[in-house]
Amino acid sequence: MKATVFVTYKPGVLDPQGQTVCGFLQNRGESRVRNVRIGKLVEFDLSDMSREEASRLLDDVGRTLLANPVIETYRVEVP
Repeated sequence: MKATVFVTYKPGVLDPQGQTVCGFLQNRGESRVRNVRIGKLVEFDLSDMSREEASRLLDDVGRTLLANPVIETYRVEVP
């Protein structure tokens, strides 16, 4: 089973990489791009695990390992 954890900055937290990409695009004339936010996508290939077990495991991994709770949030997707 494939599952994904997405980690992004919380609203209001400065995203310097996103600002750089946004500025680059605007300098190229893409005035319709107003903001860019960059995060992390972590894919897991899991075996012998129910959806509930996978969700619990990845919620724990997101909370304790992947996301800094002060500035980031995470979301788990288990199909």
